[in-house]
Amino acid sequence: MARKMSDSRLVSKARRDRGLDNARAENSRELGDQERLAEYRMSLYNSVLPNLPKIKGYHVIWLTTKNPADSIAARMRLGYEPIEPHEVPGYESMSIKTGEYVGMIGVNEMVAFKLPLHLFQMYMKEAHHDMPLAEEQKLTDAHEAVREQMLTTARRGKKGVKVEYEEGMEDIVEDRPAPKFRKLHGER
Repeated sequence: MARKMSDSRLVSKARRDRGLDNARAENSRELGDQERLAEYRMSLYNSVLPNLPKIKGYHVIWLTTKNPADSIAARMRLGYEPIEPHEVPGYESMSIKTGEYVGMIGVNEMVAFKLPLHLFQMYMKEAHHDMPLAEEQKLTDAHEAVREQMLTTARRGKKGVKVEYEEGMEDIVEDRPAPKFRKLHGER
């Protein structure tokens, strides 16, 4: 059987007060729903990276040094160039002091780069216009192949399946010009 301690030092007022203070501190760390909502909102809009100022004739971008599938060396082969601190006044203090990217503007693993606007337009057109159109063409070709197969089956006297275009399918491969991506991004 455990013996109850009666040493007066163990039950001093200071010790009791410290226990109450600790309990209050733990309870005050709990966030209310509105505080949680405010924290959540901040997590959506809080950005560690500053917006890079526009540089005439270039699209500016932060690139990561941590993605081996999209490396800085690969981007440089595509025409991306590091932004030098003298090109963007006020960013001199953000130049990297050590490592592989010394002298470049950086924040944590991100490094500031620029891409000539003519290359930016070409790359954006390829990724966001030409490639989607090619995928749309594949869908249309597949639809037509199934339709032709069903017509052939019906001509042979077998019961075929009617293949119809759904709403919007006619517009899917409509010949439309590529947008001017540089204007969409506010760059001239």
